[in-house]
Amino acid sequence: MPRHRAFSEPECSAEYSADYSVSLPSDPEHGVGRTHEVTVRSSGPCLCLPRLARLTFAPESLENLYQTYFRRQRHETLLVLVVFAALFDCYVLATCALVYADDKLAPVLVAAAGLVTQALLFALCKYRLLPERAARRFLPSVLWVLILAQIFCYLGLGFSRSPEASDTVGWQAFFVFSFFLTLPLRLAPIVLIAAVSCGVHTLVLGVTVAQQRQDALDEGALLRQLLSNVAIYLCAITVGTMSYYMADRKHRKAFLEARQSLEVKLNLEEQSQQQERLMLSILPKHVADEMLKDMKKDPSQKEMQQFNTMYMYRHENVSILFADIVGFTQLSSSCSAQELVKLLNELFARFDKLAAKYHQLRIKILGDCYYCICGLPDYREDHAVCSIMMGLAMVEAISYVREKTKTAVDMRVGVHSGTVLGGVLGQKRWQYDVWSTDVTVANKMEAGGIPGRVHISQSTMDCLKGEFEVEPGEGGSRCEYLKEKGIVTYLIVVPKQPLRNGINGVKLSLTSSHGGSPLLVNTKERNGSLSVACASPDESKEPDARARGTLESGEEDGEAVNPSFPNPRRRLRLRDLAERVIDASQNEQELNKLLNEALLERESVQALKGKSTFRLSMRFIDPEMETRYSVEKEKQSGAAFSCSCVVLFFTALVEVFIDPWLVANYVTFVVGEILLLILTLCSLAAIFPRVFPKKLVAFSTWIDRTRWARNTWAMAAIIIVTTADIVDMLSCWQDYRGLGNGTAAVPPRPGGCGEQPKYYSYIALLALVATIMLVQVSHMVKLTLMVLITGAAGTVNIYAWGHIFDHYDRRRGQQACKGQQGWGVGTVRGARLSPPPPHPRLGVSPSRSSLVPSKYSMTAMIFIVMLSFYYFSRHVEKLARTLFLWKIDVHDQKERVYEMRRWNEALVTNMLPEHVARHFLGSKKRDEELYSQSYDEIGVMFASLPNFADFYTEESINNGGIECLRFLNEIISDFDALLDEPQFRCITKIKTIGSTYMAASGVTPDANANGYGAKKETLSDKERWQHLADLADFALAMKVTLMNINYQSFNNFMLRIGMNKGAVLAGVIGARKPHYDIWGNTVNVASRMESTGVMGNIQVVEETHLILKEYGFRFVRRGAIYVKGKGELLTFFLKGREKQGSFVNGSSVTLPHQVVDSS
Repeated sequence: MPRHRAFSEPECSAEYSADYSVSLPSDPEHGVGRTHEVTVRSSGPCLCLPRLARLTFAPESLENLYQTYFRRQRHETLLVLVVFAALFDCYVLATCALVYADDKLAPVLVAAAGLVTQALLFALCKYRLLPERAARRFLPSVLWVLILAQIFCYLGLGFSRSPEASDTVGWQAFFVFSFFLTLPLRLAPIVLIAAVSCGVHTLVLGVTVAQQRQDALDEGALLRQLLSNVAIYLCAITVGTMSYYMADRKHRKAFLEARQSLEVKLNLEEQSQQQERLMLSILPKHVADEMLKDMKKDPSQKEMQQFNTMYMYRHENVSILFADIVGFTQLSSSCSAQELVKLLNELFARFDKLAAKYHQLRIKILGDCYYCICGLPDYREDHAVCSIMMGLAMVEAISYVREKTKTAVDMRVGVHSGTVLGGVLGQKRWQYDVWSTDVTVANKMEAGGIPGRVHISQSTMDCLKGEFEVEPGEGGSRCEYLKEKGIVTYLIVVPKQPLRNGINGVKLSLTSSHGGSPLLVNTKERNGSLSVACASPDESKEPDARARGTLESGEEDGEAVNPSFPNPRRRLRLRDLAERVIDASQNEQELNKLLNEALLERESVQALKGKSTFRLSMRFIDPEMETRYSVEKEKQSGAAFSCSCVVLFFTALVEVFIDPWLVANYVTFVVGEILLLILTLCSLAAIFPRVFPKKLVAFSTWIDRTRWARNTWAMAAIIIVTTADIVDMLSCWQDYRGLGNGTAAVPPRPGGCGEQPKYYSYIALLALVATIMLVQVSHMVKLTLMVLITGAAGTVNIYAWGHIFDHYDRRRGQQACKGQQGWGVGTVRGARLSPPPPHPRLGVSPSRSSLVPSKYSMTAMIFIVMLSFYYFSRHVEKLARTLFLWKIDVHDQKERVYEMRRWNEALVTNMLPEHVARHFLGSKKRDEELYSQSYDEIGVMFASLPNFADFYTEESINNGGIECLRFLNEIISDFDALLDEPQFRCITKIKTIGSTYMAASGVTPDANANGYGAKKETLSDKERWQHLADLADFALAMKVTLMNINYQSFNNFMLRIGMNKGAVLAGVIGARKPHYDIWGNTVNVASRMESTGVMGNIQVVEETHLILKEYGFRFVRRGAIYVKGKGELLTFFLKGREKQGSFVNGSSVTLPHQVVDSS
């Protein structure tokens, strides 16, 4: 079943909505199709999250496919977590090496083992050495357990002497946040892992500290520290959840775009193939290829051409078949016009099937005449045999009509072999036709034939090589032309038994092409000078092999199937996909399978190669591409700024637990939150334009699309968070400044900020987390902000807060000594009430010499986290730029397919009226399905060049007649150019028949309109027939145009024009090879007006004369003439307008070759 969905990719409204669906509606221009929906529903396994945070695709199969895609996308991100763990091990090794002692051996060994393990895991994951199933199922859990074990080992082995509730809290929060960034799991398992990790860590710290300080335990201080830990963990989990949610949204959007892109491309590919089949059913492939190439040329190249483009080719050794329905006049009088067209449609559809079976190229249908050629464009040695088999089959097929209608109808068939000139003339309503003297002979062979028999010439007889029995035809006795030319003719005797072996021993195939029969003769010889690929042996597997099978020729040689219909350069070709997804709208699994293949292929291509981006800055080398990337709108910027608000809130909460009497904390919190909320609202205004004022929306949009403004906005948010932390630290420094100069022996207040200085370094770590959450900001800007945070925190730790950290370290050292003495582990030298002398190198007491001073270790921790986050920022930007390139690639692919479709559509609509082409491209039609439209008031015109036959010769000086046809092409092209004038917009070119030009006025999609879109019931008689007056003006313009051509070429061609008005039936015969035409008495009379007219004049009947006279046209009465089938008709010659005409530069012109007006 065809799939007709929207050609434009829908806006993804999923960015900030809980329930949304992407609907691919029917294409209004291409028929009615099925609507296919992909819904994101607000249900999922993670019921612990708010409703807005729970999104899954429906159906479930699509969600499962997305999860597979999401895990693959996070495979490289998992390597980032391994790097984080390795950096932590390096931190442990460095701190142990600086103050190495015997008790550091265990932490060193654990860290070294962890580092080796991380390196091994990195190699296994990087090069995909692990089984995919095992890596997907077990690797995330293994990494979680490994990291948790390393943290607890470091906690137990490094801080066992004097544990504090603040030990390793920063690392725990860092890794908990990293789980959300990197683990390829769903949100619910990650939240569970994070909660378990933090819970166990908090429980272990609380129990350990409580046990070691049983005698001097300050329960209030311990509780505040544990609550501070919980606040830090909640901040990491909250921001981590937001980061996961933002990443999930981004990947869902990319996934949805990939799916929509695949569906649109498949849809476009199918419609392009449908257009291609329709086009190639009207035009041979080599002609269509040349037309497409010329359509794609630059307009300046076309202007340099001296003549209009003509698509004409010489073909030798072909057989031409003409077939006419004998008794058609009797048949047409016994049924209505609609019944007649339906009958012709059924009959010619049968003929088209026979033509495919016997390798014929249907040229044209002229009323009740059907003619085709064998051996064109690909040479066939058995062309005469195929044509005779076609003729015999047509004679047999007409018996169906004879039985159905009970009329004496029969087929008269004539076949002649020789040379033809095949191609199209003019620039509009292209139809393939053939010209040559041999075509005229074939036509006369039909006219001189006998009903029910196949009449052949001597040249055809010479090509049969005795394959058929014949008898003398005596065609000269029935056709004067054959007698004058001395052409010997024969009649084919219908064989009573199967034929003997075919030519060259190849058995002739009389079976249906559905049976997969081979070619009658498989030859590689080319016909004439054409470079057209020979048909493959499988070409005849389908009745429309000429329409589709020829496209697949040459595939076995690895050549391009058709350069004019390019597929995107992909290993997974769209044509293959289109063939496999015939029923994809009913088979969701098949479409998902195709989508998975497309995603896998896209991921396998390294989008970011060294040549596309700079290695350090990661900016695109192409400045235009970098500009496009920089102005890319990011709808998640509001969520990123809200993360800064969350971080500032939890920062203030931690400080409240640590030092509730610090006034600066409350001030910085209120001021910072207000500023951050302003930044957040400004960033959200562009996303929700209906909620905010227009000026704010415009300002927000400008920020989004201006790189420096966007970076400034992001830097402002981080500076606010960092400034709040630094201001609080300096305020605390003022209170504890006496600790450094010895003026204060004890802290100013118990449990103040100076008692637990580590938490302020953890707050700096949370500021780094806020920095990493920024979107649409380059990694260099993030690095600048993170260096600012690290530098500020490190400066305060080492210089401003140095005495606070030293006091903190001495206090822990004393507690460690007391703990060792109390437990009987041993005494520490100098552990008395007065502190021992400091360490000569590190400035700490010997009791603390086994630990790096806190002011350095906290700064080092912030630095390592900064390096980790910078590594992750580069990874995120690489992924963002890769997704951007994928998006650009998808857009370019669709543009190529759109362009291909536009060219095909332009060709198709130049062969069929636009509304008729739309009807056939809307859905697949049965061969017998009829398209017809009745019109009550139509104008019809025939214009011929009777003296062109005298001009046409096939001498070598005229290149075998091609130069004569080139001149005819110039004439017809100039006639076609007149149709582009606004005045002639209601005129439709129907076709050209040899040198005869046929057009009609008032043929519109709406049968009740007058050609201008207005309802005829609301118009006066003069307005209703305005299109007929325009047709008369068009006929006069044609005469003036031909006069100008004669003047420039020194020729004396004259037009003979006939016009009529009335009712017609317009329709298409054959859905497989559609042929648009109009039928009815109006058409017949117009044709007779031309054939019985006088050269240089426009002949009309009395009714047409009476209507046109009202528009100011001048007429000369010719008198009554005899018209075949109509008797005596009173006719008039149209001489021009009494007033100034509106044609040809708006000037009235005296037309040559007119009958003298004697009135």
